[in-house]
Amino acid sequence: MRNFLRKTAAFFCLMCLVSILPLSVRSADFKRETIYQIITDRFYNGNTANDNPSQSSGLFDATQSNWRLYWGGDLQGIQAKMTYLKNMGITAIWISPPIDNLNLSVPFAGQPTAPYHGYQGRDFKRIEEHSGDSTNAWTDFDNMVNSAHANGIKVIVDFAPNHTNQDDAGEFGAFYNNGVYVGNYPSDTTGLFHHNGNIANFDDRYQVQYYSLFNLADLNQENATVDQYLKDSAILLQAHGVDGFRFDAVKHATWGWQYSLANTISTNKDSFMFGEWYQGNTSDPLYRDSYKFANKSGISLLDFPLNQAIRNVFAGSGNFSEIDNVLNTENANFTWKEDLITFIDNHDMKRFLSVNNNNNRLHQAIAFVQTVRGIPCIYYGTEQYLHNDTNGGDDPYNRPAMPGFSTTTTAYGLIKKLSDLRKSNVALAYGTSQQRWMNNDVYIYERKFFNNVVLVAINKSASSTYNISGLNTSLPAGTYSDYLTGTLGGGGLTVNTGTGGNNPAVSFNLNPNTVAVWQYTAPAVTTPQIGSLGPTSAQAGVKVTIGGKNFGTTTGTVKFGTTVATVNSWTNDSIVATVPAITNGNYNVTVTRGTSVSNGINFTALGAKLIPITFTVNNATPTSPGDYIFLTGNTVELSNWNTTWDGAVGPMLTPNYPNWFLNVSVPAGQTIQFKFIKIAANGTVTWENGANHSYTVPTSGVGFVNVNWQY
Repeated sequence: MRNFLRKTAAFFCLMCLVSILPLSVRSADFKRETIYQIITDRFYNGNTANDNPSQSSGLFDATQSNWRLYWGGDLQGIQAKMTYLKNMGITAIWISPPIDNLNLSVPFAGQPTAPYHGYQGRDFKRIEEHSGDSTNAWTDFDNMVNSAHANGIKVIVDFAPNHTNQDDAGEFGAFYNNGVYVGNYPSDTTGLFHHNGNIANFDDRYQVQYYSLFNLADLNQENATVDQYLKDSAILLQAHGVDGFRFDAVKHATWGWQYSLANTISTNKDSFMFGEWYQGNTSDPLYRDSYKFANKSGISLLDFPLNQAIRNVFAGSGNFSEIDNVLNTENANFTWKEDLITFIDNHDMKRFLSVNNNNNRLHQAIAFVQTVRGIPCIYYGTEQYLHNDTNGGDDPYNRPAMPGFSTTTTAYGLIKKLSDLRKSNVALAYGTSQQRWMNNDVYIYERKFFNNVVLVAINKSASSTYNISGLNTSLPAGTYSDYLTGTLGGGGLTVNTGTGGNNPAVSFNLNPNTVAVWQYTAPAVTTPQIGSLGPTSAQAGVKVTIGGKNFGTTTGTVKFGTTVATVNSWTNDSIVATVPAITNGNYNVTVTRGTSVSNGINFTALGAKLIPITFTVNNATPTSPGDYIFLTGNTVELSNWNTTWDGAVGPMLTPNYPNWFLNVSVPAGQTIQFKFIKIAANGTVTWENGANHSYTVPTSGVGFVNVNWQY
């Protein structure tokens, strides 16, 4: 939920929930999935009985003329279209927040407005009555999840831990714990919310995390009640079968606290997590913070820099060098780049066809996001060429009602075909990326995982044919047909023998508006090949999923460094193992099959479950613009005494200079040693003097540390 201005605690007994059908591949490895984003209210009305429920009556518009009211889409509607989704090759759905939302209309531009989008939460432990039923029960949600799983489709829930509802609306930010009132914004006597006004500077780290987004009541995650409430709510969703979370506004919730949220979720149950950190490009002032967050938190990100490049190049007249530059920059910065979520458009921006009503370009963009590194996400209706250009297609006109469910559109078939390739050729899920040939209109790139190769060629010009000569590829010598069977104009490719993974392709013409895909799936070998590990950090006792190829069907050995782990399940392409009792730090995880040992993949062993602690250092050494105070210490969670910008914990925040603070997740029950450092704009490091500070982390809840800088 990027454009918030336009959007207008007894724990449930886990043992009484419906059972959820198991999936063949655990959710921690999402790299083989194709995600489909659904605005539930706009998708399909499966149950007219919940259109105008009594507790929030008057918020439904049967005529669909008020674009800011409910239109009737619901969880039963998603369930009714599960076969449609399955046959399109969709393997995961991301639904809008299903939780109980504000029950009142909020005037907007002289019209009544409802939270049909789901981002005005009031009770995170009940289901919205417009999506389910008037009792706010979980029945329709459970049925939808079971149906998805029965069709091999995972369920991702949009979860908004940053805020409740608007503090200036009729419920004043109030939230409830499974029907029990907790508090509201104006009567907040226990510090449930931040009271700092709205963000004025979106490049200021403190404002971004601790101010409000357009009057949405900003939750204080450092409050023990809020911390527990949000984590319990996420665990409840897991208990009801969700496979993943899309966290709304991760840029705006407390960054350090979110590490503990991700760790709580991973500890409880296998889940994939990604978040919304809006940024225009890799030059964004907080870009460095974003990749540091993704690398260390266990939460991947929606790939906004690549999204902007995609829109500039495919919907606009930009050169392919823009996409190539973003990929090169991000691939160098993000440790888990294959987990970034790639997309063409979403609910917070104009639909692609509102920017450029050109189906050829849309098909090219679809093919690109489904084959470039990362996990593809398709916005609902894209396969039906859905768009409404009123007011240029801006919110709310980027959220029209689903126009129909044709299975014969070119886009529908294209998504299906490339989703199947993602499942059959691991080069798309796990492979490296390499640009092989490029000019302003043409982009030819290769994905490679060991000997598995996918080569993609795109010519976005509507008029120019290009002769492609000097193209090298890792495809073995031979002749290849277009995997898309000419759907987007592609033809065959002949490759001759070369050296060093550079086999020359015979020159060919790439016609206008063409996408060609050539692929090679390597035969099985005896050496295991690891492509994925998730979660990438956890404490002893947590189960991790190892994805890849050639593991064999007989259980072998998994090692974290030199320590053997307990294996919980083993298939040819997926292993589940339990993190052994190893020392806090970084390890290389390997798989042994017989006498063959795999490649290694990095894993961070935490000291214990993570607890959010707010560290404050008073009267820190004088700083100049561009200088920042960081925290470093003796555990991997505190960077093991790292003194670099990307390694140390921070930068800390200083709304009350010269006092600095930061919320940091550290291991429960551990006695930690730490110090504060200044990293100057030129990289010079200044340590505080004196002995190390020491602190024993509580075993649960939250904590606070307050010390003086030692001169």
